Amino acid sequence: MSINRLTQQIQFIIEIDRLKLILRQTLLTDGSRQENSAEHSWHLAIMAFTLAEYAPEGVDILCAIKMVLIHDLVEIDAGDTFCYDVQGNEGKAEKETQAALRLFGILPPEQGKEFHQLWHEFELCETPTAKFAAALDRIQPILHNQQTQGGTWRIHGIRRDQVMKRVAPVETGAPELWPFVLQLIDDCVAAGYLQESRL
Repeated sequence: MSINRLTQQIQFIIEIDRLKLILRQTLLTDGSRQENSAEHSWHLAIMAFTLAEYAPEGVDILCAIKMVLIHDLVEIDAGDTFCYDVQGNEGKAEKETQAALRLFGILPPEQGKEFHQLWHEFELCETPTAKFAAALDRIQPILHNQQTQGGTWRIHGIRRDQVMKRVAPVETGAPELWPFVLQLIDDCVAAGYLQESRL
């Protein structure tokens, strides 16, 4: 066992604890507080395992779980940007790229490279596995907003057309789940949790 290798790995493990400090706009399903990014990543990992039977052909579930567990680690440096904040999302990619280089650079080189490749694959969203992981990332906040009677949507005046644009990756990333998502959005509009689209 290399002491230096273990030291790097432990340093990384300690560093990523900071993800628990990054608050997201999404409320917990009981509405008591905002979730943090570490909780979000854990929730997605369980979703990937639980909903594996709906994954399209070619999806590697273990790889998807790894992706969703590391995809938001960059927020330790870059912070969480609300997905509907157009101005806030300007420059986000560059900040996150720099964060990925720093964070994954803490690890032993070959391990850092593996983590960085997984993060990059998720960001590109081109492979079946990345598309499935991204679909789950879009579904989870909808479930939270439905459970909190509109939660974040109501706070920020979010409309159906904005949500539809945001969840579009589900149609190709998890097509078997797409009808469920559409029905969920319809139900939220009907219940008054989500504003109807602007004409």
